Amino acid sequence: MNLTFTKPMECLPAKKLPTGPMWTYEIKLDGFRVEAVRTGDHVTLYSKQGKLLTRQFMQVALELESLPPYTVLDGELVTLDESGVPRFNLLQNYRSGSAHLMYFAFDILVHNGGDISKLQLFERRKLLRSLLTRGPHVDLAAWSSDLNALEQFARENKLEGIVAKRADGRYEPGRRSGSWVKLRFNCRQEFVIGGFTPSDLGLDALLVGIYKDKELRFAGAVRGGFTPQLRRQVRDGLNSLVVTSCPFVNLPDRRQGAWGQGITKAKLKACIWLKPTAVAEIEFAEWTPDERLRHAAFVGLRSDRKATQVIRET
Repeated sequence: MNLTFTKPMECLPAKKLPTGPMWTYEIKLDGFRVEAVRTGDHVTLYSKQGKLLTRQFMQVALELESLPPYTVLDGELVTLDESGVPRFNLLQNYRSGSAHLMYFAFDILVHNGGDISKLQLFERRKLLRSLLTRGPHVDLAAWSSDLNALEQFARENKLEGIVAKRADGRYEPGRRSGSWVKLRFNCRQEFVIGGFTPSDLGLDALLVGIYKDKELRFAGAVRGGFTPQLRRQVRDGLNSLVVTSCPFVNLPDRRQGAWGQGITKAKLKACIWLKPTAVAEIEFAEWTPDERLRHAAFVGLRSDRKATQVIRET
């Protein structure tokens, strides 16, 4: 463990959360995973991929300077809507004043310069609670042993899901060991943007996919979730990635399919292809048997995800 950047511990996706006396539960916050490193002089914020976020979210970094020197926290950076509910799509435009920025700390990795990742989670939480000073942009993530009550609250407020964590578990950097398990209420995950179909408003649909056996495979065209302004904004942000060849190994489709969503050879001419480095969060109803998305909607772009690591989660 060090005072630069540590790969964050990962959650194992599941269709049902584990239960028992050693499991505790948190709301799955809908934002950016952020590691906060307090050195002797200042606080540095890192994304999940180790990118610097300090300047972008300086108000959070300044509030975290109340931490003791040589401390490292793990948490989630979110934007709250007018009802106080985390909304990922607001995070990209939080400077507009329509949303409130918050950092919710849920774990501590280093204290007084010492590695405490091998302490049990309930011990780390106790220490975190004693050290963190709450402020306008910083708070402690809430946890509970009552799964039913937490799930009811999360569903009523249309939150993303719940994370289960073993209270006796240690912090395992970069690992998805099963000590942390996540359940999403809706099908939702990251997808690589490999192209789009244009329109007078900027774009008609994003063409997205996932990596499988190190190959980018087309998963569907995403038309839902856009406002007219957002269509132009996303299109403008993708223009620098335009390339001449299709990045998806499984296109063209041989037929359009029952709902006409297939990208056949004839439809390829209407597509604009992109270097597959941009990542989008997409919500959808389900995967079809041929691994395509049904009723997909755009949620937002994700600058904290590496495209080559995007695989099917559900």
